[in-house]
Amino acid sequence: MVAPLLQAQIDIDAPASKVWALISDFRRMPQWSPQCRWMRPFGALRPGTRTLNLNRRNRMFWPTTSTVVEVIPEKKLAFRVNTNHTVWSYELEPNGEGTRVVESRHAENGVTAFSNLSVNALLGGTANFERELLEGMNTSLARIKAAAEKG
Repeated sequence: MVAPLLQAQIDIDAPASKVWALISDFRRMPQWSPQCRWMRPFGALRPGTRTLNLNRRNRMFWPTTSTVVEVIPEKKLAFRVNTNHTVWSYELEPNGEGTRVVESRHAENGVTAFSNLSVNALLGGTANFERELLEGMNTSLARIKAAAEKG
């Protein structure tokens, strides 16, 4: 059974506008995420915009599509992965002179049977894969922090 919520957070010594510019540029997602190798939006960033994505784990690659479900500039960005129905989000909160970023994977309604089968057969099972996702979230946030605080 999948965890209903996976979440990681980090405090960044940069304004929300700078952090937002990094996370809202989907083409830069491969710079942050250790799993994402390619992400291309079809249109401007707004609810309903679709993306085509390519993920990688070791030698295995798989495509996904996503749909943006929420955009609140400098506050929240969320997209649903169409294959498994999970919703990934970035929430930005003021934190002193900087910004706290919370990355989440929501699966409160579970995932698709296809996703469960794939994760169990190809990705080492749900517990192992979710541990990797959480590690990946922390890596992504550390990379976003480094980029936002540079210069």
